[in-house]
Amino acid sequence: MHRVLIVEDHKEIADGIVYALEQEGYTTDACTGVSCAYDLIDTVLFDLAILDVRLEKGTEGYGVCKRLKEAQPDCGVIFLTAMEEESNVVKGLDTGADDYIVKPFRMRELLSRIRAVLRRYRKGEEEIVCGDVRMDLKSKRVFVRHDDTEREAVLTAAEYKLLYYLFCNRGRTLTRETLLTYMWDYAGDIVNDNTLTVCIKRLREKLGEKAVTTVRGIGYRADG
Repeated sequence: MHRVLIVEDHKEIADGIVYALEQEGYTTDACTGVSCAYDLIDTVLFDLAILDVRLEKGTEGYGVCKRLKEAQPDCGVIFLTAMEEESNVVKGLDTGADDYIVKPFRMRELLSRIRAVLRRYRKGEEEIVCGDVRMDLKSKRVFVRHDDTEREAVLTAAEYKLLYYLFCNRGRTLTRETLLTYMWDYAGDIVNDNTLTVCIKRLREKLGEKAVTTVRGIGYRADG
């Protein structure tokens, strides 16, 4: 199931997109402004984002795209724009967008564009390598390299989800609050501070101490 971020300040358009996507089996998170979008980007892992160029109070979706690509580089982006000028299209693509669609648009066309963008990222999501650890995303198995050999590390569902989020944000420090929110959203179970501490401890035991770095007083980071 793909998760889609929708940032659109026109409620009717946003509601229409949410309804159409959920009918197709997508999970959606919608907001109208930049600050809400930033909060979601920091706490939820997305497969795709649909961003309006012009947002509330004179803000633009370009900053949201830049922030999203820095935090989640494997997330696809489609811009919605009411402006057909070439400069706006180029600026959107230059900030990391994969495609754009001009308003007004047919929902069937947007759904087709979404599927096309998701297909582009599917090939690049077969595995994630971070340091000596390799995540096989197809089989959902994790391997640790030692010298010239690999051994499998058997992880629980919670450990796998936590590692995946850390690896998708490798090089970036994630606060404990961010990780707890993500684990709640994706595991569907109650995840408290102690559970997170235990998961981090077990990941280090299974993958090595260097797999997850503690940033004292802030949170954790995966380097690689």
